Amino acid sequence: MDLMIQGLEKSFNRVQALHTTNLNIKQGRFTTLLGPSGCGKTTLLRMIAGLETPDQGELRLGDDILFSSAKRIDRPTHRRNFGMVFQDFALWPHMTVFENIAFGLRASGKTKELKRVVQEAVDMVRLQGLEQRYPHQLSGGQQQRVAFARAVVMKPQLVLFDEPLSALDAMLRDEMRIELTGLVRDIGLTALYVTHDQVEAMSMSDEIVVMKAGQILQKGTPEQIYNTPQHPFIAQFIGKSNWLVKDKLLIRPEQIQWVRNGSADAYRGKVQSVSYLGDRYEIQLDMGSLGLWTAYDRERKPTGEEVEMYISREDIHEITD
Repeated sequence: MDLMIQGLEKSFNRVQALHTTNLNIKQGRFTTLLGPSGCGKTTLLRMIAGLETPDQGELRLGDDILFSSAKRIDRPTHRRNFGMVFQDFALWPHMTVFENIAFGLRASGKTKELKRVVQEAVDMVRLQGLEQRYPHQLSGGQQQRVAFARAVVMKPQLVLFDEPLSALDAMLRDEMRIELTGLVRDIGLTALYVTHDQVEAMSMSDEIVVMKAGQILQKGTPEQIYNTPQHPFIAQFIGKSNWLVKDKLLIRPEQIQWVRNGSADAYRGKVQSVSYLGDRYEIQLDMGSLGLWTAYDRERKPTGEEVEMYISREDIHEITD
């Protein structure tokens, strides 16, 4: 069943945290709410979870109403059948891995074949042999797996992720990103994921919802968000952008050519700095009235050198917002 959000609003002390919002979270999809701190993404997630009460609007899961300001319905968190994975894992420190995963089942009275069900969850996240360990005896990645297993052992209709990888170091974060995405898809879950990290959003998601200042700016696949941003903020927030006309005409760094191809237009700039990234050089260019641009090349270019580059007109994206 799809989760339908209709006219949802929320304010805190006269500050509008979430403007009127309409959104459809599709069943079986991995949807990410992406935006900077304070954009309203966590507020929206918490209202879906039942941890915050909206001022207006309605939440439906299929035909089932979870919240309605007009009908005065507000189903409590424990009756929404959602799983949640927090940023800080939120594991019980005095409970073993097994008991942390079993906690929700015991609390809801679902104790039939509890050992088998919990063991299946343990096996799914590859924590065999660690069932009797406590959280402080686990690595960060292992703790994250426990939190995920605890969320999905209840067989939720939707799993909510609140920046679950931000507490991990960079290398482990990359590993867990791949692992988490694989687990969600293998199980066939519907996931709503909150992050400010564009790499996480682009690499993990079926759909991305970009937010700013309590409003949704664009919803689409990662490819649509990157290649055809509908707002200048999205072009700047996701990837790197070079402006032919400020906030109107955009070219991405990888679309800049160093050899003329067909009818491509020529542009000249001065190399300001060069950074080696392993697979390429990232070149900062002073383009005069066009400002600073970023381009990529396989070869280093001398700082201060005047260079010519080429842009095909079909690679220029026009923002119409």
